[in-house]
Amino acid sequence: MTIAQAPAQPARADSAPGAAPPRLPRRPLHGVLLLDKPLGWTSNDALQKVKGLLRALKGGHTGTLDPLATGLLPLCFGAATKFAQVSLDADKAYRATLTLGARTLTGDLEGAVVEQRPVQVDARSIAEACARLTGPIDQLPPMHSALKKDGKALYEYARAGVDVERERRRVTIHAIDIVEWHDRTLVIEVVCSKGTYIRTLAEDIGQALGCGAHLAALCRTSSGPVRIDGAVSLEELQAMSDADRLARLLPPDTLLADWPSLRLDAGEAGRFLSGLRRRVEHPDTDRMRVYGPQPGAFLGSAHIRAGELIADRLLSPPEVHALCRAPATASEFPESLP
Repeated sequence: MTIAQAPAQPARADSAPGAAPPRLPRRPLHGVLLLDKPLGWTSNDALQKVKGLLRALKGGHTGTLDPLATGLLPLCFGAATKFAQVSLDADKAYRATLTLGARTLTGDLEGAVVEQRPVQVDARSIAEACARLTGPIDQLPPMHSALKKDGKALYEYARAGVDVERERRRVTIHAIDIVEWHDRTLVIEVVCSKGTYIRTLAEDIGQALGCGAHLAALCRTSSGPVRIDGAVSLEELQAMSDADRLARLLPPDTLLADWPSLRLDAGEAGRFLSGLRRRVEHPDTDRMRVYGPQPGAFLGSAHIRAGELIADRLLSPPEVHALCRAPATASEFPESLP
């Protein structure tokens, strides 16, 4: 899976009388912006809007939210795009609103109702249904999804009235918490692994209850270590000055904030950035943030095998230099290398 990259747009230089003012040039920015995606926007629409507001040269998002979904959408710019896969692979959390008693063609509010049943449930039956669907489960990807089959998105087949064979995929539902329930409306909070379809989970809950259900609303509340309470809305971003918008950019290592970390001295940092393996006194680990001696000197990600620090994704020296000039944050002071 790759992030959706947005190509840089050239600056426009209109000089004719009455023409729109020249568009300011794009600029290299390095960081992560946590966006609270609005209802009705595609993830790419939101990315393009923010990319324009920031005048960012290079940007991408870290996983698609459907237009009917709202909530946390981490946007990566510059050097941060190298670590977007970390966010794609991370566990996610959602607040989902289910409508009981009705199944739809798409599994959500957008599709036509295909079946209605009476709702005869209680708090205990809801809790038991959610418990049965907690843990490793196999999900059948919905036809109305962006998952591709033979190079074509499933929703394209669905719109043509073609139902194609799909393989079930193993996902993990870490937790389902019941927030509220009244009449035909059930609100739950879900923590799950990557690749989980919440609309499919909603349908499975409805089936377990015997009344059917579909997803009426969805908000992503977290992705790995980042949370929606640190996100900014498009309206807020539009109202800000350029300096305030730039201040909303978090360092690229934000996406790796829950990883262990170590700091190298200047000589070792230079060798690490050149791709050389370094000897370290540290247990084996698959995930490590690596820093140089200066505050903010995030160098990249690595893993450790048999006492060797092995680079995975590296920043370039100009990127490291740009980040060292940025304001320091708590995440930029990890433990030191023994």
